[in-house]
Amino acid sequence: MYGKELILDLQDCNPKTFTRKVIKNYMKTLCLAIDMERADLYFWDDYRVPVEERQTEDHLVGTSAIQFITTSNVTIHTLDVLKKVFINLFSCKDFDSTVVEEISEKCFRGVVVKSTEIERI
Repeated sequence: MYGKELILDLQDCNPKTFTRKVIKNYMKTLCLAIDMERADLYFWDDYRVPVEERQTEDHLVGTSAIQFITTSNVTIHTLDVLKKVFINLFSCKDFDSTVVEEISEKCFRGVVVKSTEIERI
């Protein structure tokens, strides 16, 4: 096996946790717990965007972030109105998927409704 990818769908989350500060802390906590070395973290959202240019559709309102790790990346998309979080973690270094699920549920105060693990060969 070359690596694996974990794809998580969370629902019934608390949108108050969808801030850059919380997401940054989530990435730190997650990477520490699964022994991944963090590199750059980037955000994409409506922060500092004029009101008239902000996203308004339910499936677009939220924050996205990518945390590069030395073995690949963690990507997150939050949807404020729908109270959902989507997470993808890919690494050529093994990690405990259950730990990722538990940390994600605790941080975003939601429930993992779908967890998919893919082995990369």
